[in-house]
Amino acid sequence: MKNIKWPSRPPISVESPVLVLGGKENSLSIVRHLGAMGVEVSCSGGLNNWGMFSSYCTHRHPVPARQKPGEYWSELLLGPQSPIEPGTILLACSDEALEFIADYHEALKPHFVYDEASPQQRHNMLDKLRTLEIARDIGVGAPRFWRVDSNAELDGILSEVNFPVMVKPLDSFSFSRTFGCKLFIVKSGFAEIIEKVHMAWDKGHPVMVVEMVPGPDSLLSSYYTYITDEGRYLFDFTKCIIRRFPVNRGGATYHKTTWMPETAEAGKKFFDGAGFLGLGNIEFKRDMRDGKLKLIEVNARFTAAQELAVKSGMPIDVITYCHLSGQPIPVVNSYQENLHFWYPLRDTLASLQLWYQDELTTKEWLTSLRLTDFVSPLHSIVDLKPSLFAGYDSFKEILSGRLGGVK
Repeated sequence: MKNIKWPSRPPISVESPVLVLGGKENSLSIVRHLGAMGVEVSCSGGLNNWGMFSSYCTHRHPVPARQKPGEYWSELLLGPQSPIEPGTILLACSDEALEFIADYHEALKPHFVYDEASPQQRHNMLDKLRTLEIARDIGVGAPRFWRVDSNAELDGILSEVNFPVMVKPLDSFSFSRTFGCKLFIVKSGFAEIIEKVHMAWDKGHPVMVVEMVPGPDSLLSSYYTYITDEGRYLFDFTKCIIRRFPVNRGGATYHKTTWMPETAEAGKKFFDGAGFLGLGNIEFKRDMRDGKLKLIEVNARFTAAQELAVKSGMPIDVITYCHLSGQPIPVVNSYQENLHFWYPLRDTLASLQLWYQDELTTKEWLTSLRLTDFVSPLHSIVDLKPSLFAGYDSFKEILSGRLGGVK
């Protein structure tokens, strides 16, 4: 794709209000972007939800610290004194939001608007094992994985496992709430696999064992689209990752927009084969052993890189809003490539880790930074309050030792 930004916007009606559920930087991006267009955007989430602190947020509905998001949202939207206007568009920015919409699909449907995904699809994409099983069944590349529901099944994979592997939860957000990390990494030793699996079981978390696809994080790429119930793809967007922290396992710290036709083709193969509907993001990693793309995960929602897409000229939120509000959908056939999305603190930590492992020099890190051509996931000179709250949130993460999110 050429470096062409989205042309001047066609007239868009902003009468339909929006409620953003969950999220962090993705929530903030949607609130700022749609809010600046005149859409009434409200936001609900925990205290780490940056969108709630934006000056563009019309109404804030913080989830109480001791209450689960789904329980609070059921009261907020379905309670007898609900302040949410009927016809409001619900935009999911977290796995908790996806689970809530899936669990309350029939109760929400008469009153609110959200994408076409069925409850079963939402649950399938939240269940990491089921996602990999679907990929296997339709012939999409995926890492090897093993279901372990019992000690017998765990013992049965002893001769098959090649290290390193991940002990990965089927339900990531509840696992993270318990352990403060997304998954466990086991570099060698089957005894450690048994230990980590039992740690998860003891806390009531089902897990699977998944091989780690070898190679640097720069082999990761993602495809985004929205599929209507008529099977129409509303847009095509791809990007790649340059670094993550912790390396090879954590959250992305440096992304880049680039058109990757092979990633898009693999993504469409999965979505078509799975009968996927609604907003979707699928991530792959190229396996250095056979050169093939292997599925990492699927997110049926807005992701952390939402602001990168918007600034590159791919307004995923506007396209989704227009579709769900029954308006003509902007046709976007191109976007700016080589635009970077940078988390300064986390990327510095990633680079220090790579330097310590003799995989990156200071000069190479500095040379890789495109500080005149980057997008911040957070900072805006016309909307400063989210930066203050995010800084406090990061400070707490550093003190608690949870900045990396993986153990």
